[in-house]
Amino acid sequence: MTQRIVLLPGDGIGPEVTVAARTVLESVCGDQIEFSSHPLGGCAIDEFGTPLPDATLEACLAADACFLGAVGGPKWSDPAAAQRPEQGLLNLRSALGLFANLRPVPVFDVLSQHAPLRPELLEGVDLFFVRELTGGIYFGDRQERTGDAAYDTMSYTVAEVERVAHVAFKVAQKRRGKLTSVDKANVLASMRLWRAVILEVAKQYPDVEVEHQLVDAMAMHLMRRPSDFDVILAGNMFGDILSDEAAVLAGSLGVLPSASLGEGKLGLYEPIHGSAPDIAGQGIANPIGAVLSTALMLRHSLAKDAAALQVERAVRKALADGFRTADLAGANETVSTTEQMTQAILDRL
Repeated sequence: MTQRIVLLPGDGIGPEVTVAARTVLESVCGDQIEFSSHPLGGCAIDEFGTPLPDATLEACLAADACFLGAVGGPKWSDPAAAQRPEQGLLNLRSALGLFANLRPVPVFDVLSQHAPLRPELLEGVDLFFVRELTGGIYFGDRQERTGDAAYDTMSYTVAEVERVAHVAFKVAQKRRGKLTSVDKANVLASMRLWRAVILEVAKQYPDVEVEHQLVDAMAMHLMRRPSDFDVILAGNMFGDILSDEAAVLAGSLGVLPSASLGEGKLGLYEPIHGSAPDIAGQGIANPIGAVLSTALMLRHSLAKDAAALQVERAVRKALADGFRTADLAGANETVSTTEQMTQAILDRL
């Protein structure tokens, strides 16, 4: 059966890494998949006056999986603008019911010299973030600036916390059986609700060890003792910040993938590196985050676990064989272009 994949190349380096993702998917799936490409983000604002055109949303709703390159850039960064690229992504996640964001943080031994931490701190690091995606301060009531004031509201319901908590606990069961829930329960009422719900849901998973960390302490622990953690569950904003912080453990934002999932098989997959407008069009973007995002797609939306493992192993082999894009290359290492790194991965599939 042919599976439909919607490509959302987006802005900046998004189109370049999307080519890499598509090439890898074609290599492992052949004619079993059908692609269509649609605008999202800044490019959609320029062409249609909205970051999420109706036709794009309709295509995504009818797809088996969606791949996003990146959205945003200086061209659309005016805070007074009525339409911003990021609104398109937030609205798409909400429309598709994608409430759980999975962000694995693979630490590659061969890249440890690129991380700002001492190599011994990276030994045994294998983190997996589960971020709540459609609630919290990014979706709460707000008032754009009026005179000297503006506000954004952090709001959660029991049901919103429960459903993402079940995702995180099930991930922990398949890994090392440890879950760390991050909140700010000492200050915020919404986070006291968060902690109370996690404590209740934990009773259904007696095989998972649970601990609670305040977000400010967790930011420090990620840098001082990252190997102590397994699955990290956090709300929308805290999960966004902490998973980006954890990228330094892997050596570069360019190698980290993500998956946004809901109740069914449909998911949105994207590298977490952003649009990187300063290097757009130069052919030097790191495609690894995009390629590893396709592995998540193969595993969670397309039911192709074996193919997902092949892609992940091919990435590790390419890195082990010395291929490096500019963000990963040391002083005496040869720099690969986006196309060369993609080809190195394909050669090892």
